[in-house]
Amino acid sequence: MRILVTGAFGNVGFSAIQALIEQGHTVRAFDRRTKATEKKANRVHGKVETIWGDIRDSQSVAEAVKGQEVIVHLAYIIPPAVDENPTLAQQVNVEGTRNVIEAAKAQPQPPKVLFSSSLDVFGPTQDKEPPRHVTDPVMATDEYTKHKLAGEEMLKSSGLEWAIYRFGDVPPLEPRQIHPIMYTIPLNTRLEMIHTHDVGLAIANGMRSPIWGKVWLIGGGPECQIRYRDYLYRSLAQVGIQPPPDEAFAPDSKPYCTDWLDTTESQALLQYQRHTFDEIMRDVADATRPKGVVALLMPLLRPTVRRQMLKLSPYLQKK
Repeated sequence: MRILVTGAFGNVGFSAIQALIEQGHTVRAFDRRTKATEKKANRVHGKVETIWGDIRDSQSVAEAVKGQEVIVHLAYIIPPAVDENPTLAQQVNVEGTRNVIEAAKAQPQPPKVLFSSSLDVFGPTQDKEPPRHVTDPVMATDEYTKHKLAGEEMLKSSGLEWAIYRFGDVPPLEPRQIHPIMYTIPLNTRLEMIHTHDVGLAIANGMRSPIWGKVWLIGGGPECQIRYRDYLYRSLAQVGIQPPPDEAFAPDSKPYCTDWLDTTESQALLQYQRHTFDEIMRDVADATRPKGVVALLMPLLRPTVRRQMLKLSPYLQKK
């Protein structure tokens, strides 16, 4: 099957193209050319056709879409970058999705489109009994969820064959910068993780499954249903940093838009859940562990890193 993946060298995209290659599909990768994306492209050189371009450029998108049977649309700006540059995020997330849809509709044989959405569209649900179901109401609570819901609606009304995957939290297998957003999530928040490779498998297995015309919840399953405290403390412990005090984080009265998911139907069809939370954290640690000189200096750097981390908490700053 001829499959175009937009955002092909991002966190989810790279896992998707690897799984698609393994299953024998003819993969075309579309992404912006940067040092980071070139590095990943080199790892699959000769196995995929790479087209460099910008999702905001309708002509580039139209060229990439030509001759494809399926488009897996993953090119997106996610939080916290959405809030840091809302104009760019609107152009990429909404207008970029529009470009993909219009390019698909213009083909003699329009391809099917798989759109990546998020569990965030359910809004703040910590006061409700988990898990979230695909039939639960959705709401836009910020620019990111507004963009996701706009994309979902555009696709549903496009006349194309479509499917929508609403993903749980997918930690990247690469270092993350410390950001104040970490403090906006109450420590007791329910959070469902999923390994990036399991997401890739869910996408690849969907290509030969009856996913079309439906919305699917894609998460790690019961063994990946945790609390934010579990994820944060484990992440910091893996690099030897003492966690911030509880008062550094948003109180439970300020709920965050995430929750556990009912993935019974998606798992029964797609058979993608292979990693537990412990295995996710092991792989993240392996991929992000300091190396070389940084590893040798880490014992000396930890106190400074923790002090800088604490300064990012708006709740501690008030005190």
